[in-house]
Amino acid sequence: MEWWYSLPPTAQVWIGGFLKGTLILIWGLLNFFVCLMLERKLSAWMQNRVGPWRVGLWGWIQPVADLLKLWVKEYIQPNNVDRWLYLIAPFIGFTTANLVWLIVPFGDKLIATDLEIGIIFIAAVTGYDVIATFMAGWGSNNKYSMLGAMRGAAQLISYEVTMVMSVIGVVMMAGSLRLSDIVLAQQERGLFGWFLFPQIIGFIVYLIASLAELNRAPFDLAEAEQELVAGHHTEYSGMRWAMFMLAEYIHLAAWSTIAASLFLGGWNGPTLGQVAAGLGNVLNGFGAFVNPVGTAVADWGLSIMNSTVLNWIAGVFWLVLKTYFFVFLAMWIRWTLPRVRIDQLMDLGWKFLLPVSLFNIFLTGTLRYVAVTFDGLPVTIGSFTLRLLGWWL
Repeated sequence: MEWWYSLPPTAQVWIGGFLKGTLILIWGLLNFFVCLMLERKLSAWMQNRVGPWRVGLWGWIQPVADLLKLWVKEYIQPNNVDRWLYLIAPFIGFTTANLVWLIVPFGDKLIATDLEIGIIFIAAVTGYDVIATFMAGWGSNNKYSMLGAMRGAAQLISYEVTMVMSVIGVVMMAGSLRLSDIVLAQQERGLFGWFLFPQIIGFIVYLIASLAELNRAPFDLAEAEQELVAGHHTEYSGMRWAMFMLAEYIHLAAWSTIAASLFLGGWNGPTLGQVAAGLGNVLNGFGAFVNPVGTAVADWGLSIMNSTVLNWIAGVFWLVLKTYFFVFLAMWIRWTLPRVRIDQLMDLGWKFLLPVSLFNIFLTGTLRYVAVTFDGLPVTIGSFTLRLLGWWL
């Protein structure tokens, strides 16, 4: 690495930024392909049909064929569009979807930009989705597109407020807006230390609000085909339409990763060394007898626990596993529940979810104050002491 440190600081910044941006773009595209195929396979399974199966192994290369088809497809631009708004809107939506990955912690110190205001950055970046949606609808010079854009803007603004409020409880418990600090705070809490349990109200509100933010069924009112043809991207075709689709699935994976970091401990999980050490302990009969194989496995596990690269691999594995749990949950909901009406959607956000998220903030603050002041309200039963409010310590 001497050649790297020999470079001027400005060159290091530019080269490092380019490499990070390239890796984030590749990661986002990989998640797009996986999420798209999961959507197709899961929907086929739930509807008792086959789904894609001809292109590649069990049809898993179908997204590549679709992308190539869209790449060579004839591009049609309607007359009288607002040219610059019409052309720029897909790029803004696609860029916004990828920017979220900048602050996602994949492991300890394995993060592109570890911002101190990570939660605020997410809220700020996703605000550009409103701009992209409205630019697409306004610039298309189409009444269906304009109606879809107005619906989408109202929906995104409404549920962004609710979503930010739903994670304030997590921020209060972690004492930081930095995503890596939130993950480490859950790690320090030990077994069952995930914020999912004490913040179950915030988690449910976040889940519903994120589905509305992602414009996914049953909240896909901005592109309801029965009413608006395809909403704000009705007049788009070819790769410009594909960029809206890319943004949707990259957003889905990004929001799922953020949910895993906020509520499920992020990259935390049994490392390779811990698994090996535990296996060696089992082979040794938990100390009841000496087994050379078990001892060798345990020693090997203890030796790799200090390997940064192997721990990063294990961390990425657990984060991806938790991420796709949320992806599966979002797809399950999409193919189960019918679409709601626009008035029901707005009433749910402003009249129910927002008050519930504010109540969760009040409840978290109250319980945390009581827990810290009174040491979690300890109750002694024989030789065992139980802290009733231990989760909020």
